[in-house]
Amino acid sequence: MTPFSYEILVALAGTDLHGYGILKDIEERNGEGAVPSTGALYLALQRLEEAGLIAESKRQSGDARRRYYRLTAAGRGAARQETARLASLVGVARDRELITSHALGRVLPGSGDGG
Repeated sequence: MTPFSYEILVALAGTDLHGYGILKDIEERNGEGAVPSTGALYLALQRLEEAGLIAESKRQSGDARRRYYRLTAAGRGAARQETARLASLVGVARDRELITSHALGRVLPGSGDGG
């Protein structure tokens, strides 16, 4: 799974969103410089939809042009698997002193010991 696909699944894990909402969610978590183009977003959405990881939502807005997307059960499962893989990788990085306990505590409250 690409990092961008994972970011999309994480965004949709909270609520159904349209494309701009997905981009704003990614921006809030990663900063303005980490937001891909809308073209890249819609290509990724198409791939995720074809893979059955997301689906069009029935949610309506005042703008008929906005398509909302939702996470499918398969998408939630894939996001959980990727999250577990990343958590394991962070554990290895910590063991190899690539991340401090203090930095890890900012990401996972309760796991920092000040070191």
